[in-house]
Amino acid sequence: MKITGVELRRIAMPLVSPFRTSFGTETARDVLLVRVVTPDSEGWGECVAMSEPLYSSEYVDGAAEVIRRFLLPALPANLDANQVAGALEPIKGHRMAKAAVETAVLDAQLRAAGESFGRFLGASRTRVPCGVSVGIMDSIPQLLDAVAGYIDEGYVRVKLKIQPGWDVEPVRAVRERFGDGLLLQVDANAAYALSDAPRLARLDAFDLLLIEQPLANDDLVQHAKLAQRLRTPICLDESIESAEHAAAAIALGSCSIVNIKPGRVGGYLEARRIHDLCRANGIAVWCGGMLETGLGRAANVALAALPGFTLPGDTSGSRRYFATDVTEPFELVDGHLEVPAGPGLGVEPIPGVLDEVTTATEWITL
Repeated sequence: MKITGVELRRIAMPLVSPFRTSFGTETARDVLLVRVVTPDSEGWGECVAMSEPLYSSEYVDGAAEVIRRFLLPALPANLDANQVAGALEPIKGHRMAKAAVETAVLDAQLRAAGESFGRFLGASRTRVPCGVSVGIMDSIPQLLDAVAGYIDEGYVRVKLKIQPGWDVEPVRAVRERFGDGLLLQVDANAAYALSDAPRLARLDAFDLLLIEQPLANDDLVQHAKLAQRLRTPICLDESIESAEHAAAAIALGSCSIVNIKPGRVGGYLEARRIHDLCRANGIAVWCGGMLETGLGRAANVALAALPGFTLPGDTSGSRRYFATDVTEPFELVDGHLEVPAGPGLGVEPIPGVLDEVTTATEWITL
């Protein structure tokens, strides 16, 4: 496949409500979209980097720069999507930028072949169960109202963001209000230290599915020590940036569950490798989210339909984050989202909506 050119498009997507985590609050998404054009088709990739380097070292301006200056020039004149990661390997890091490029190439390739993302990746289901991620709130009553609303919408699992000072009490309140039948988990986004183990152990009383990324992203050893002190299973997110990282975490006993975010690990092909590794080792996986538009959500839903994804992911419906999505909205039905069956991502940007939210475009001829 020969790429004739690439468009880098920035769009501004206001969130329906502020989303607060232990590392900051987002009120809007500054999204970088990558559109790859070939003689036979075009493909889209969504870069999940945030505006500031808070979740990871990557950020949107930096991702656009590295794609423009380093990633696109490294691509061979004719390529297959399976070759993208190898061609980009000499450039260190920048996995979110690499994932956006690889996804756009893969989307173009699959559209030309008439094959869906789900079929290509190995999806075994036509729909996936969906959880919702609930940010840190100003008060427990506000939190309870938010959770009640999501349960009414049909979400089958609730994830609460936590941080020191907002952990035991909000979790207790949610469990007491909604009962033991609610699938409930928490996400710390690396906000704690091993010295906080006694406090984290208090969460064992609430029968959680997991506690996600309690400690620093680069400390697999401390997570292994913490795992021995908690009954609640530990899930790793930021710590897992590749199949090699996942293998190390499994070997050390750092986790028993992995949150697979394709952007964080460099793309959907690496995400599938992590899925295969975890499945072979009896490690449960689920698909995380980065407040994606419908383009990124379509690919995530396809990935979440693979057989090893045994826990509900953060593949929420479009209206969880956006009043208007850039694609036809993903709608929750009985707590599930349908896996797109059309060629490639199976969804298209709506031209009028896309133009309305676009803040900048750049065309790069290859």
